[in-house]
Amino acid sequence: MFIVQNYSLAVVLCVLTMLCWGSWANARKLAPAQWRFELFYWDYALGVLLISFVFGITLGTSGHTGRPFFADLAQASGSSLAHALFGGVVFNLANILLVAAIEVAGMAVAFPVGIGLALVLGVILNYLAVPIGNPALLAAGVALVTLAIILDAIAYRRQSSSAMRVSMKGLALSLACGIFMGVFYRFVAAAMYPSPTHPLAGLMGSYAAVFVFAVGVFLSNFVWNTLAMRMPVMGEPVPFSHYWRGGFNTHLAGLIGGVIWGIGMSLNIIASGRAGFAISYGLGQGATMIAALWGVFVWKEFKNPARGVSALLGAMFICFIAGLGLIVLSRTL
Repeated sequence: MFIVQNYSLAVVLCVLTMLCWGSWANARKLAPAQWRFELFYWDYALGVLLISFVFGITLGTSGHTGRPFFADLAQASGSSLAHALFGGVVFNLANILLVAAIEVAGMAVAFPVGIGLALVLGVILNYLAVPIGNPALLAAGVALVTLAIILDAIAYRRQSSSAMRVSMKGLALSLACGIFMGVFYRFVAAAMYPSPTHPLAGLMGSYAAVFVFAVGVFLSNFVWNTLAMRMPVMGEPVPFSHYWRGGFNTHLAGLIGGVIWGIGMSLNIIASGRAGFAISYGLGQGATMIAALWGVFVWKEFKNPARGVSALLGAMFICFIAGLGLIVLSRTL
């Protein structure tokens, strides 16, 4: 299977992860405005599953290093399969909670609380499990990226034409999202053997682990997304029969969104063998700033910035770039 041998390539893959994780939600704009997110999410989950399988039967079976994809799946222990599968279940819950938090409390609360908490918690857990990288530089980098997320949220809040009141419900959803989003990656990592060039019996390589993770995402959708459809935080319940009302292009939009996110996840896990789980996860969660770039430069969400917003955005991008730089350097110094 294809294995990353040098750190520079691993960093490139992590940057591509940021691009994918920060861009997949744009596919939602390809669907009609009246198409509910819960319906879009069914196709998204299917897209994640399909692309993980494609990675497995292509890059996961090429070359002579490591175990081929199908052989890796066949020898995986029940514990490894359970870890990766549960990682998908936890991630899916976190992702749906994030959407719910945005609906209730807005981006100004959901992102700094949810994604900020996930970034810090995820890096700490993965570093404690596999301590790769300079801890001081890694901590400083994570702190700067978290600060960038907070500045981004403040900018969105100032730009809003109406003052947003933080509800306890929105805050609780954001906190829950952050906890689950921060721990899911560790479950996937626990299913994998530490060195991609030295397979261990019972544990999986990156391609098999991501595929089992994607199966967990897809299967858990029948629980989490069904609950979201029946008890939405905003709007009326959505009958599943409405899913079949979507046309080809509408369903394709969800599949594209899932494929984009799934590519990011696959590249991130592939890179983790050389970069380390903590650094890979930390760089990947910088995706929030990629989403902000889309909002600023493509969707023109700050076309007529309120007072002080431009300065906040400038400081945000400086903190973001500096933070990513420190995270990258933490593996080399």
